[in-house]
Formats: sequence, C-alpha cells, structure tokens
Amino acid sequence: MINQKIEDALNRQINLEQSSAQLYLAMSAHCEAKSFRGFAQWLRLQAQEETTHALKLVTFVLDRGGRLDLRAIEAPPKEFGTITQLFEQVLEHERKITGTINALFECSRQEKDFASEITLQWYVTEQVEEEATAGQILDQLRAIGEKGGGIWYLDSKLGKRGAK
Repeated sequence: MINQKIEDALNRQINLEQSSAQLYLAMSAHCEAKSFRGFAQWLRLQAQEETTHALKLVTFVLDRGGRLDLRAIEAPPKEFGTITQLFEQVLEHERKITGTINALFECSRQEKDFASEITLQWYVTEQVEEEATAGQILDQLRAIGEKGGGIWYLDSKLGKRGAK
C-alpha cells in the first residue's frame, strides 16, 4: 500500500505531466500557425511523451493500491512569441519539471518509500535528457537566428523526430 504523502505528491506530478502535454500541444499549434511544421511535429511528439510520463505514474500509483486524483488543468497560453522565445519557455518549463521531480524523489527518500524512489530514478534521468535537448535546440536557434535558411533547416531537421 502506498503512503498518503507519496500518493498525493505523485498525483500532483501526474497532473503536472498532463499540464505539460497541454502546454506542448498549444506550442505545437502556435508553430503550425507560423508554418513551422517541423517544430510543430517535435512539440506534438513532446506532448505525447508527457502524457506517457503521466500514464506511467498512474499505473504505478494504482499498482500500489493508491487512488488517482485528477484535477482540472489550467488552459495554456495561445501565443508564445518567436520560435526562439518559445524554446526559451520550453527550457524554463523543463527546469521547473526537474525541480518537481527532484522534490518528489527527495520526498520518497524521506518517507523511505524505496519502490517510489526506484521508479522516480527513471524520471530524474529523463529530465537530464529533456533539459539537454531543449537547451541544444535553443542554442542552435540563438546561433542561426530567425531569418534566413538556417531556421528552416532546423525546422526540417526537428520534423524528422520519431516517437520514442
């Protein structure tokens, strides 16, 4: 049986992962509206990945006899500025998620919930990858700028991202 403090924290994270999926879907639509279909595709897959992260936690909570507590998710913005500004927001958001995952990991350690700690190790590692990828895209955008062929090349390159 899962301890109530851990169950509550995991449910908050599940809702946050679902909120992340909504955010990335809105960002995808923003890119699509600007004809950046590669960036849109990358973000759409990112939204799917966030949903997968949430579902993984749902399964974990339920397998341990916990209860799922879904909450209303605030609607994401519709506008995100330039593509560079959008990816600045992606990186900032991933850093925020890293903080919540780290706090959840720490909570599981304090509660001596070894099953949760082991499960959350995957999320800790995943966040390293998420931040690195968002940071790399942002660095590339800053290097090439938003005018000229470079941004369209990067758009094309990101559009080739496949689902994990």
